[in-house]
Amino acid sequence: MTRQSFDLLSIVVPVYNEEDGIEEFHRRLLAVVHGLRVRAEIIYVDDGSADRTLELLGALADASDNVAIVTLSRNFGKEIAMTAGLDHAAGDAVAIIDADLQDPPEVLPDLLRTLEGTGADLVYGKRTSRKGETALKKMTAHLFYRVMNRLSDLELPTDSGDFRILNRRAVDALRQLREHHRFMKGLFSWIGFRQIAFPYERDGRFAGHSKFNYWRLWNFSLEGITSFTIAPLKLASYVGLLTAIGAGLYGLGMIVGTLVWGNPVAGYPSLLVVMLFLGGLQLMTLGMLGEYLGRVYNETKHRPLYFVQEFRPSGAGRRSAHLPASSLPKRPSQRAESASGEG
Repeated sequence: MTRQSFDLLSIVVPVYNEEDGIEEFHRRLLAVVHGLRVRAEIIYVDDGSADRTLELLGALADASDNVAIVTLSRNFGKEIAMTAGLDHAAGDAVAIIDADLQDPPEVLPDLLRTLEGTGADLVYGKRTSRKGETALKKMTAHLFYRVMNRLSDLELPTDSGDFRILNRRAVDALRQLREHHRFMKGLFSWIGFRQIAFPYERDGRFAGHSKFNYWRLWNFSLEGITSFTIAPLKLASYVGLLTAIGAGLYGLGMIVGTLVWGNPVAGYPSLLVVMLFLGGLQLMTLGMLGEYLGRVYNETKHRPLYFVQEFRPSGAGRRSAHLPASSLPKRPSQRAESASGEG
């Protein structure tokens, strides 16, 4: 076991319409930062907030030299906001925490000590309790991680979210993954390296309400499944095969029954049911294909993941800057286009 030491800790905080609780979150986080043995910067990533969040962040940055603000040009979603924070983090270690105070900032020193003492590349928070959440939310989250692990070859840590801390090697690995349909929990696991869990109790929201309703959670789960497994496509093949076998057996039974007993009823109701059933299966299969084809279509555009409207670095970040997002390696196709344009 190799002990690690860090000079600068970057704390990435994606925010979206958090005006009701951002000041209390910052007060608690700043108290934690002042008690750390290492220097720290707090990187707030404003994901196109429509309330006073950005204004309040500006006031917090004016009052503290270790606050950085990344303002995205519009709302790109939490996964992209986390990516932007990682791209702009200057620390040897980088922590990710939500601003709703469900993940207590007071746990961050424990995560850092675990990362330093165990020599791990990533330490993720494992929830032992989920206060303030409905039974339905807990049940669906429980089922999602189990289904995801069953369908894919990737092993997602159960009962964990985005609350974690990474060393620079893990951060640099993540920064190389520039896919547009981002399921960060899967990407954290996909990079590998040594990852360990740290149990903690999750609190209820301090203010406001969750931005993830059940419809968004459903789409989020589809994003995770289609990003890391082709099991739905295989399932469509198996369902089609079983349906064809069942239809053949049913047709054979009807022929035998007609020859032996006759068939005085025309059978329009049963025919209609069979047609609707097969039509539903076909549409479902086309929908699965469309989900994957749409992702391929989006990836082939090679659009940037996000645009930054303004970046206000912290004092600590200016003194220990890593490569900015714009200096990430280009894709092979982009390098070829640049070379062809030079002639």
